[in-house]
Amino acid sequence: MSGAGSPDINVDGTGLEVVIIAGRWHDVITDGLIAGATRVLEASGATFSLVRVPGSFELPVASKVALDAGADAVVALGVIIRGGTPHFEYVSAAATDGLTRVALDTGKPVGFGVLTLDDEQQGLDRAGLPGSKEDKGEEAATAALATALVLKALRDR
Repeated sequence: MSGAGSPDINVDGTGLEVVIIAGRWHDVITDGLIAGATRVLEASGATFSLVRVPGSFELPVASKVALDAGADAVVALGVIIRGGTPHFEYVSAAATDGLTRVALDTGKPVGFGVLTLDDEQQGLDRAGLPGSKEDKGEEAATAALATALVLKALRDR
């Protein structure tokens, strides 16, 4: 699993406003990702809300609006499973490139929790569900919080 060697990061998110933005596809996996992100944000003391969008393609524009409206960070969660057409590559690239652009354009962090999978089982293994090997929702929320604090410290220097 790619989670081997991941850092142990505990963050105090007190005073941070975070928006979880999640697609609606593959709800069992997505709900697991949301639960992992929610656990981290609650434990950190951050204030947060959840916004649902139709799919992963819509994550960048909703993230941009949330950050422009004052959120300190976004946790973007989505699930894209490979099918028999090139659609997978287009949506994966659009979501990834779009979220990167949003982070750079706003100067605010986007926790990347978009799973790009060959099959549903890979998502179940990464969704933080009972029996999952990893919790990518938790990882994305932790990364967003930690990066928001790093950026604040850099700006306050």
